[in-house]
Amino acid sequence: MTDTHVPPQESTGGIPAGAPVGHAGTRVEVEEREARSAGAAVALPVLLLAFVLLVVMIRMFILADTEDDGLFVLAGILAFFGSILAFGSLSVVSPGQTRVLQLFGRYVGTIRRTGLVVAMPLTRRHKVSVRVRNFETNELKVNDADGNPVNIAAIVVWQVADTARATFAVEDYTDFVRVQSESALRHVAMSHPYDHAEHGENSLRGATDVVSAEIATEVAARVVIAGVEVVEARISNLAYAPEIAQAMLQRQQAGAIIAARERIVDGAVGMVEQALARLEQDDIVVLDDERKAAMVSNLLVVLCGESRATPIVNTGSLYS
Repeated sequence: MTDTHVPPQESTGGIPAGAPVGHAGTRVEVEEREARSAGAAVALPVLLLAFVLLVVMIRMFILADTEDDGLFVLAGILAFFGSILAFGSLSVVSPGQTRVLQLFGRYVGTIRRTGLVVAMPLTRRHKVSVRVRNFETNELKVNDADGNPVNIAAIVVWQVADTARATFAVEDYTDFVRVQSESALRHVAMSHPYDHAEHGENSLRGATDVVSAEIATEVAARVVIAGVEVVEARISNLAYAPEIAQAMLQRQQAGAIIAARERIVDGAVGMVEQALARLEQDDIVVLDDERKAAMVSNLLVVLCGESRATPIVNTGSLYS
């Protein structure tokens, strides 16, 4: 049950390729398989047998002063080594934990059975956790698609799926996942603008869920060779770099002011139109074009001005 990927650039003689082969060409020649093991129903008799062998060994050495010294010594030695093998084949596996077995350097399988189990004797056992883990990447400074420096960090939730690959395909799978996650985060952040995206384009701040899904997909593609699955990835920190934060804040404030002014002007023009229409409809006063223009100007100043207007009362005629 091995999975061997041979890159197309590699010759049959095993000469390393002269060009990058990508993840599809990595030389991963191991894949998880189930190791032969037995549960507590077999483990308890084995434990009892080991205890009996120890008792027999002690008795053999006690009785070694009889005429059959050599036979008793040999039996005691065999009982001693038999008890070591019996005790050495026992393992306790907790939920969420596995044991990766090696026999003289060769991978023989993985035990996922929990509780007290009996495994192949003379094997070396690596404890590999398959529990769900998460970590937060370092805060990275990257340039977004518009060239603006951005500080970004993400939380990655992951789990070991193939214990054999996690143990033998990479040097340290936890460090491998962390480094590849930061690399994927940097690549995704550089492909999107922080804000003010064009039509059909996703921004880091405006499409957080979409960007998080892209980060999770890219991290999963990078760590699959280590037998790791990514559950999800979420952006935990996103902000402009300190050196341009003030300038970007001023730009955002300017945009907000412009939007507010546009709304104020639209409302003021509507109110002026309504006032003029009401005056003409109720025949309250008849104004010529010049007086209408003056009235519109005065109303717009009052409605659009930031400071409170001071009225001037005209006690003369309309045209004085």
